[in-house]
Amino acid sequence: MSRFVLLFLLAGSALAAAPEAHAGPPAFLVQLTLLLGVSALAAYLSFRLRLIPIIGFLVAGVVAGPGALGLIRDQELISAASEVGVMLLLFTIGIEFSLERLSRIARQIFVGGGLQVGLTVLAGAGALLLAGVGAPDAVFTGCLIALSSTAIVMRLLGERGETNGPAGQVSLGILIFQDLAVVLMVLLIPMLAGQGGGALGVLVALAKAGGIIAFVLIAARRIVPPVMEVVARTCSSEIFLLTVVALCFGTASLTAMAGVSLALGAFLAGLLVSDSRYGAQAMGEILPLQILFSAAFFLSVGLQLNLGFLAGNLGVVLGAAALIAALKVGVTFVSVRLLGESTRTALPVSFLTAQVGEFSFVLATTGTALGLSFAGMGAQGSGVFIAATVLLMAFTPALNALADALGRRLPAPAPASAAGGSGGAGLAAAGPGGGEAHGLPVAGRVVFAGYGAHARLAARALSRAGVPYSVITRNPDGASELEGRGAPVLIADYTRAGLLRELEIGSARALVIVDDDTEMTERTVSVVRSVAPELRLITRATSPEGFQGLQSLGAQHILTAPREVAAGILDLLTPPEVTRADITRHLAEHPPVTLSATQRAQCEHAAHNAGPVTPEADVCLECVAAGDTWVHLRVCMTCGHVGCCDSSKNKHATAHARRQDHPVIRSAEPGETWAYCYEHHWTK
Repeated sequence: MSRFVLLFLLAGSALAAAPEAHAGPPAFLVQLTLLLGVSALAAYLSFRLRLIPIIGFLVAGVVAGPGALGLIRDQELISAASEVGVMLLLFTIGIEFSLERLSRIARQIFVGGGLQVGLTVLAGAGALLLAGVGAPDAVFTGCLIALSSTAIVMRLLGERGETNGPAGQVSLGILIFQDLAVVLMVLLIPMLAGQGGGALGVLVALAKAGGIIAFVLIAARRIVPPVMEVVARTCSSEIFLLTVVALCFGTASLTAMAGVSLALGAFLAGLLVSDSRYGAQAMGEILPLQILFSAAFFLSVGLQLNLGFLAGNLGVVLGAAALIAALKVGVTFVSVRLLGESTRTALPVSFLTAQVGEFSFVLATTGTALGLSFAGMGAQGSGVFIAATVLLMAFTPALNALADALGRRLPAPAPASAAGGSGGAGLAAAGPGGGEAHGLPVAGRVVFAGYGAHARLAARALSRAGVPYSVITRNPDGASELEGRGAPVLIADYTRAGLLRELEIGSARALVIVDDDTEMTERTVSVVRSVAPELRLITRATSPEGFQGLQSLGAQHILTAPREVAAGILDLLTPPEVTRADITRHLAEHPPVTLSATQRAQCEHAAHNAGPVTPEADVCLECVAAGDTWVHLRVCMTCGHVGCCDSSKNKHATAHARRQDHPVIRSAEPGETWAYCYEHHWTK
C-alpha cells in the first residue's frame, strides 16, 4: 500500500510539472552529451589515424568551439569538468608514487624546479625589458611562460611508460615545483599591478600554504590508512569508490583554501592513498573517471582557440609560440644539466615541458583584469597568448618526437656505474617491485583471482606440492593472512583490464578464478580473455547454465565442488610425477598442533600462542620458491607458517618470527614436540 501511495505522489508531481518537463532536455544535458560524443569521436579518429588521443581532443575542442562550429558553448560546464579531470589525473599520479619515493626526488623538485622557474622568469622578463616592455608586463609574462602543463606532460609520460624513468622523475620534480610556485605568482601579480599587500602579505600567505600542506600530510597519514581499512573490509566497490573520490576532492579543496592549486592537493591525496595497501585498488576504481574527465580538460583547451583571431594574427601567434618554445627548451635544458643530469635526460625533459601550463590561463585572466598584458601588447596580448599556448599544447607530442629523434643522434650511453649522474636511473630502479608491477610476481606462477574458501584450499595444496603462486584479492583479511605467511598478494580489483595489463597477466602459468560470485567470475573471465587470449584459465561453475556461460567466454578448465576444484587444479598444474596419492595427501588437512601444559607455563607468549594452529605446508615455501633445500622445519604457533630451521642456509622460520613479531615456534618434524620462545629463549 505504501508503495502505491509513493508512486501516486510521484506521478502527481510529474503531471504537475508537465509543462516544464516537456520543454525539452536541460541545457547542461545537451552540452554534456555533445562533450561526451565529441570526445568519443575524437578518440576513435585518433586511434584510426594512429595519433595519441591528446591531439584528437585538442583538435576536436577547436572544431566544436565557439570559434568554429559552435557546438559546445557552455564554457563553465566544460571548465568545471576539466578541473575535475586535472585533479583525477594528478590523483592517479600520486597513487603511483609514495612519500618515500617523493622524498628521493626532493633535489629534482627544489633544485631542478627552482632553477627552471627562476631562470625562465628572469630570461623572459629580461628579454622583454631589452625590447622596451615595461617591468610589470615583462615579469608578468615571465611568470605566464614559466609554467608547463602537468596534465599533458604526465599523460604523455604515462602513455609511453616513462613516468618512473630518469626523464619522468625530473619532469615530475619540475612540475611539482611549478605548482608550488603558482602560490607565489598569484600573490605577486596584484603587486605588479600596484595592488598587492606587500612582502609581509606574501610571507604570511606562503606560511599559510606550507602549514596547510604539512597538516594534510601529517594528519591524513594518521586518518587515511584506518579509514581505507574499514572501507575495504566492506568489499563494496561503490563504497570504496565514493570514499576515494571524496578523499581526492576533500584534500584538493583543503589545499585550495591556502592558495595552493587543486592539482597539487589531489596529488597529495594520491600520495596518502599510495602509503596504504589499497593503492592498486584505488587506481583501478578511479581510472575510468580520470579518463573521462581528462578528455574534458583537453577539449576545454581547444575550445579557447578562436580560429578567426588566429587567421588574422597568424604571424604574430606563430612567432610568439616559437619564441616561447625556444626560450623554454633552452632554459630547461640548462637547468637540468645544472642539476647534474645527462644530456640524454635533459633533452626530453626540455622539449616535454616547452608548452605553457593550464594554470597560466588563470594567471592571465587575473593579470589582464588588473591592467597587465602579455608581452606589453595591450588588448591584443590576451588573444595572442591563448592562441600560442593552445598551439604549443597541441604540438607537444611532436616536440617530444623531435626530442626522441635528436636523442638517437647522441652517443650511446656509457655502462652504468656507481659514480654516474645524480641517480635518476637509480630512482627508476628503486621503484617497488623490482620490475614487477605493484610488487606482485606473476611470470611463470599460478595466479589466484580471489581468495575465498576454494582458493584457500587449492593454494595451500599447491604450497604443499611446491608450486609457487600469487594472489589478487579484494579481501583485506585474506590479504593479511597471506602476508603473515609471506605469500605474494595484491589487494586490487582483478576485473580491471588495466591492472591485468600492468601485471602482464599473460605471462602467468595459469589464472585460477574460483569466486563464489558467478557474475564476478564471468566478468573476470571475459576481461582476462580480452587482455590475454592465450592464458590458461581454470575456473569453477555452480550450475549447468554457469558451466555453459563460462565455456562460451573462453574458460578451458571448468571444475565443480570444493574438493574437485582443488584436486583438479593440482592435477592440471603439478608435474606428471605427482601421483593421485600425492594429490590426496596434499589436500588432506594437516592435524593441528598445540603446546603442552608445561610449554604454556613457560611464559606469557606461550600461553597466548598455545594453538591449535594448522601447519600450512609440508615444506618451506620460501626455499621452494628460491630453489633451495632445508635441514629441518619449524611451525609458527601464531599463524601456522612453516619455515626452515637455523641450521638451514636461509633460516626462514627465524626471519618470519622476527618480521611478524610471532615469538613462539614448534618443531614440525615427525615425532618431535619441543617448542622455543625467541624472546625468553627457553626450549621445552
